[in-house]
Amino acid sequence: MTLFFRFSTEVRWWLVALFVISCLRPAICQAQSSADSALVAPTSPLLQPTQPADSAHLSRRLPILAGGLALSYTGLVYGLSKGWYTGERTSFHWFDDSREWKQVDKAGHFWGAFHESRGAVDMLRWAGVPDRKALWYGGFVGFLLQSPLELLDGRDPAYGASAYDLGANFLGSAGLIAQQLAWNEVRIMPKYSFRTTRYAALRPNVLGKSLPEQYLKDYNGHTYWLCADVAAWLPQESKWPKWLQPAVGYGAQQMVYNDSAANAALGLHDYRQYYLSFDINLMRIPTRSKFLKRVFYVASIFHLPAPALEYNSRRGFVVHGLYY
Repeated sequence: MTLFFRFSTEVRWWLVALFVISCLRPAICQAQSSADSALVAPTSPLLQPTQPADSAHLSRRLPILAGGLALSYTGLVYGLSKGWYTGERTSFHWFDDSREWKQVDKAGHFWGAFHESRGAVDMLRWAGVPDRKALWYGGFVGFLLQSPLELLDGRDPAYGASAYDLGANFLGSAGLIAQQLAWNEVRIMPKYSFRTTRYAALRPNVLGKSLPEQYLKDYNGHTYWLCADVAAWLPQESKWPKWLQPAVGYGAQQMVYNDSAANAALGLHDYRQYYLSFDINLMRIPTRSKFLKRVFYVASIFHLPAPALEYNSRRGFVVHGLYY
């Protein structure tokens, strides 16, 4: 718990996102049980509507789900208030962090809220809630989970509540809902990848001393992707590989501090990076194994290593044989 409290606000919510997704195993089993007899995933493999559950499932599963999430979230917020926000408190105030970290942290908020909402919708479906109600009740869970911590940040003299964090949280949840309303499935999946950088060693207390800390804290090593499920738009007889997804990515480099002036004082010039690559849609990989289906579901939040074309203002176009 001590290590958890040392992470930044964005990083702590990454951990929340992963925790919520790790709770999806029963939801995945329920959502995919109807496809167990088929070798390939259905056309809507990510958030496939389930058939209405009987009242027994609803009465038995929904209290378990609601109680478990309420206890987990209450414990998390209480732990943060006691373990992280232990210093001086001030009156509630706002803080403009819109120019920090080249907005890579905002991409993290979007990614976390999207997948928390995605998990909530599937868990509600597993609990027997009708499909459309599950979408509206669970669709904004990511926003509701992440946003209350702005109240705690707002009273911390070293931070402050961020309207831009709130906006990114909202867009993450809204992105999940919009795709469900448009296509009744997720066709554009936000994903995340990481690689180690030399910048963490320049400020290890902030960017991470160990590899696990750097994985969560070093924004220089973070890349966020949008991966398109092209096969979902094509007819079934199309020869396009159903598992192949084009992907666009965003990241930034030379960020030891959260503003350009401080980085320039070190001789660094922070800059943005844009990527064009492809990704493997694990949900389209044929398998009868329930275990592998669960693994593929959880792993679908990550972009797998692949060749990539990068563009940045410092070096122009750069070809990567294998980009993480």
